[in-house]
Amino acid sequence: TDFLIVAWYVPCLAAIETLQELCRKENLRCKAIGITNRSLKSYEVEYLCDYKVEEGTEYYLVKWKGWPESSNTWEPEKNLKCPLLLQNFLSDKNEYLSRLRDSKALEVRNHVNALKPLVADYIVKKAKQRIALWRWKEELNRKKNHKAMILVENTVDLEGPPLDFYYINEYKPAPGINVLNGITTGCECADCPAEKCCPKEAGFILAYNKQKKLKIQPGLPIYECNSFCRCGPDCPNRIVQKGTPYSLCIFRTNNGRGWGVKTLQKIKTNSFVMEYVGEVITSEEAERRGQLYDNQGNTYLFDLDYDSDEFTVDAARYGNVSHFVNHSCDPNLQVFNVFIDNLDLRLPRIALFSTRTIKAGEELTFDYQMKGSIDLTSDSADGLGPSKKRIRTVCKCGAVCCRGYLN
Repeated sequence: TDFLIVAWYVPCLAAIETLQELCRKENLRCKAIGITNRSLKSYEVEYLCDYKVEEGTEYYLVKWKGWPESSNTWEPEKNLKCPLLLQNFLSDKNEYLSRLRDSKALEVRNHVNALKPLVADYIVKKAKQRIALWRWKEELNRKKNHKAMILVENTVDLEGPPLDFYYINEYKPAPGINVLNGITTGCECADCPAEKCCPKEAGFILAYNKQKKLKIQPGLPIYECNSFCRCGPDCPNRIVQKGTPYSLCIFRTNNGRGWGVKTLQKIKTNSFVMEYVGEVITSEEAERRGQLYDNQGNTYLFDLDYDSDEFTVDAARYGNVSHFVNHSCDPNLQVFNVFIDNLDLRLPRIALFSTRTIKAGEELTFDYQMKGSIDLTSDSADGLGPSKKRIRTVCKCGAVCCRGYLN
C-alpha cells in the first residue's frame, strides 16, 4: 500500500541563537542551525554581563553566543577579543551611572571592584535590547521591496521592537475586498507623458515635472502608469510604485511620543517619501476595531475618503515605516491619493510627499487632520485623530503653531 506523506512547514519565530542554546543544553546536533560535533563546543562572545576586580585582575562575565545563560563564565579582560562589545559595556555602564548622578540618588564611583546589581542588570537589558533591535532591523530590510535602507535606533529607554507588528509593502485586503481591479489597458506612449497618457485619460494633468517632483496641488489625485502600459520602469510617471528612495531610521523619541521616523538623507521639496499601507477593511469593521483600540490605546486607522468613506486602512498590526511616523501641526509631509493598478475611486493608495526641503537627520511628520483623516496612537503616541475621535488628546508636536490638541 502506498502512503502519501504530507509535510507541513511553519516559520520558526525563535532566533538561531535561541535554538542553538536549546541544542547545546540538551546535547543535540543540528547542521541546519550550525550545531555539529565540531561546533558543539565553540565559543563566541554575545555580550558582557558584569565586571569585577580580583587580586588586581579585571574580569568580565561573558554571555556566550548560542549558549544558555547558565553557561556564562568570568573571563579576564586579556582573553577578550571583542573591542566593540567592551565599548558597548563601558558606554552602557557610564550612561547608567550618569543618570544616577543627575538624579543625585547616591554617590557613584567610577573605579569599583564590583558593579552593583542594578548597574549590571541595566547593562544586560541594554545588551539584549541592542541584539533585539539589530534583529528587527535585519528583518525589516529583508522584507522591504525598495533599495533604500531602514535603520533602527533607541538611545532613550529600554523599549524593544513592537511585539505584534508585521512589515508589509502593499495593502493587505480583508476578504471580499479587491484592491487590484479596474485596469485592463495601459497607455501606448513611447515616451511618457504623451497626449493619451494615463493622467490625461483620467481627466487630470501629469502629477510630476521633468525632475520627477510633484507639481499638483493637495487634493488632486495622482494617476501613474500601470502594469499594462507600454512604457518601461524608467518612465517619469512611475514614482510611488517604486517605493521610498530614501534611507530612513525608526527611532525612539525623547519626549514621550514613542517611536518616530527620521530621514538619513536630504529630501528636496515635493519629493515622494513613502506610502501608507496596512490592512484594507470596511468602515463598519473600522468602527468596531476603533472601539477596541480605544481601550488598548493603539489605533492606526486611516480613512480612504477620496470619493467615499466605504473603506479604511488599518496599520495597527500590518504596515511599513509609515506606521511609526508621528503627527505635527507643522508637518513636512503631505498626503496624496494615488491610482496605479486600481482605478476604483474608493480605494486610492496613500502617498506622503515632502512639503519643503527636509535635512538629513530631521524627523518626518504629517498632520493627522489633513485630507485623508487618520486615527493614530500607541507608538506614534500623540493621540487620536479626527476620524474616530472619542477623547480629547493633548498634542506633543512642539510646533510654534501647535493647535494644542489632536482633535
